[in-house]
Amino acid sequence: MKKGNILKLLALMADELIVAVLLLIVLPAMGINVPTRGVLVILGVLLIKDIVIAPFLLNTFDRKVEVGVEVLIGRTAVVVEDLTSEGLVKLEGGLWKAECINGTARRGEEVKVVAVEGTKVLVECPE
Repeated sequence: MKKGNILKLLALMADELIVAVLLLIVLPAMGINVPTRGVLVILGVLLIKDIVIAPFLLNTFDRKVEVGVEVLIGRTAVVVEDLTSEGLVKLEGGLWKAECINGTARRGEEVKVVAVEGTKVLVECPE
């Protein structure tokens, strides 16, 4: 397990630590006795919550954040309108104006995005 994931799990378990200190140290010091069975039930419920939630959180934390048009570079697009010099491609579910930098491409062919200029993508066409 990665060091970062261990720290995230420890942060997830911080509420158990706080509740345990409160129930086992602070309240008895104030003269309020909490039954041992009650402490175990409360901490058990909190622990089960962490066991259920942890896999979802770790997947979320490990996901690479993709923002900006730069993430489109290197992706594959499908030609919607023939690319003689310019045309349309379908990329990540949307239609983009495209310019083929090395030739032409017919409708249905796949092209590779090499750059983005404003609202237009520059693509490499198959040879």
